[in-house]
Amino acid sequence: MKLIKGFGYAIKGIGIAFKEQLNLKIHFLAVAVVIGAGIFFELNTTEWAIIFVTFGMVITAEMLNTAIEYLVDLVSPNYNAQAGKVKDVAAGAVLISAITATVVAVFIFGNKFFQQIFG
Repeated sequence: MKLIKGFGYAIKGIGIAFKEQLNLKIHFLAVAVVIGAGIFFELNTTEWAIIFVTFGMVITAEMLNTAIEYLVDLVSPNYNAQAGKVKDVAAGAVLISAITATVVAVFIFGNKFFQQIFG
């Protein structure tokens, strides 16, 4: 029963973040687009695995960034330079994961695209 409640809290958390965070919606839209492209280009199992690990990395980073923002706002409701640094570093982690995901997509889909055009 405790395990089921735990999953419920986790799903609730995903819902809260999705509802309140535009960037998370954008990341999920990107996931949908990449899945569509993966189906179109007929990715192999390894490519799908790499893509899904990358999805997980970006979504997890965004969710952790959101949690950090909520916590910082709770403990430091007024402007605080140190609190700002915490938020900036967390946002930087999301940016790094998104850039990494983009590079992975370029490697996987760029190769597929050029094979379709010139292949």
